[in-house]
Amino acid sequence: MRKFIGIASTITALALALTACGSTETTTAGVGTTPAAEVLKVGASPVPHAQILKFVKDKLAAKEGLNLEVVEFTDYVQPNVQLNDGQLGANYFQHKPYLEDFNASKGTKLSFVQPVHLEPLGLYSKKVTDVAGLASNATVAVPNDATNLGRALKLLADNGLVTLKDGTGTAATERDVTGNPKNLKFQPLEAAQLPRSLEDVDAAVINGNYALEAGLKPAENALVLEKAEGNPYANGLVVAAGSEQDPRVVKLAKLLAGPEVKQFIEQTYKGAVIPAS
Repeated sequence: MRKFIGIASTITALALALTACGSTETTTAGVGTTPAAEVLKVGASPVPHAQILKFVKDKLAAKEGLNLEVVEFTDYVQPNVQLNDGQLGANYFQHKPYLEDFNASKGTKLSFVQPVHLEPLGLYSKKVTDVAGLASNATVAVPNDATNLGRALKLLADNGLVTLKDGTGTAATERDVTGNPKNLKFQPLEAAQLPRSLEDVDAAVINGNYALEAGLKPAENALVLEKAEGNPYANGLVVAAGSEQDPRVVKLAKLLAGPEVKQFIEQTYKGAVIPAS
């Protein structure tokens, strides 16, 4: 009986030793394993920004050790609010003039890192087929945010529909219209609402991303379209001030400015979206 007990004790001790050895090996392996890259959460408008980011995520990010999460927004406010609050690590939906106005009016501290593409602003209509067809007293919907309103008025001015006060630039408002031969009526709306307004107004100046989401083809459907040359409205990557050198941000900026993304934009959007460089 004592002999049996002794053998059993020996077996138990051996089992414990083997278990301990197994635990040590697992722990050692765990220490030696490279942890997954920390996720960079990026807020973006669905088209084309999120599409471009998903191309980067699916085709390019793994090679750079970059782990992306793309969060889609349908407005121009929450991506900046959530970036400022730390809920996002970056966003990609806006141009620099809009960001500067947002920082000034909201007290945020967000930094423009890298231009990626331009979405030409266009004038669209379901009532007429050219600008000459716009009747007197026609209603034209325009973006209601400060920088895109000024941009819309400049587009109309560049095409002879209105005249603006000298030196107004991107800050132009309806008050800066000094000439309006057709007596156009302006209806400011949130940018996302502009495509839907085409049923109710004579024409609308629509941001390129919202035009694409609505199934419009800027190069074909716009009555007039913004020129790309010398245009300051390239959309780009934005982060909270101080995060510009975050390794994840640096990697993403490099990829967004790279030849693969340029080729993707050119082949996918065929002139409706233009690479910034």
